[in-house]
Amino acid sequence: MKLTERINQSIRDVADFPKKGIVFKDITPILKDAQLSKDICDELATYFDSEVTHVAGIESRGFLFGFPAAMKKDISFILIRKKGKLPYKTASLKYDLEYGSAEIEMHIDAVKQGDKVIIHDDLLATGGTAVAAAKLIKQQGAEVVGFSFIVELSFLKGRDLLEEFTKNINSIIKF
Repeated sequence: MKLTERINQSIRDVADFPKKGIVFKDITPILKDAQLSKDICDELATYFDSEVTHVAGIESRGFLFGFPAAMKKDISFILIRKKGKLPYKTASLKYDLEYGSAEIEMHIDAVKQGDKVIIHDDLLATGGTAVAAAKLIKQQGAEVVGFSFIVELSFLKGRDLLEEFTKNINSIIKF
């Protein structure tokens, strides 16, 4: 069976989460299948070419597959977290979500001028969080050279916003 089919069979739809009218694509059932999780990391690693110096995972589900995929390619992994979760000096960015607003941050020494970063998260919806992560990384002097996702909700057109940074946008499965 194809990887996309295996992922599709594992994803659980949760109605009205985080608010009424949203159908949340829950990837946590994938974590019960070690082989599927490994295969996803292997696929994500194929998106990280030799120019990539860092993979930036977006809290928190972006950590689950982004970190092991980065390790597979011997690439540095950095954290993009919600405000107040990182212990060292940080740079932050406030942004709007489809269901509210948020603020993310990263350590000020996570990237530097000339670094080439792939941003990873579990899911691409409207693109707000990924765009905020890209802006934050660019403010620190690094270049965003790609985005990777397990799931893309293509009907929400988040990809369109990401193309401002790069055309290198990869999703394993699209709805």
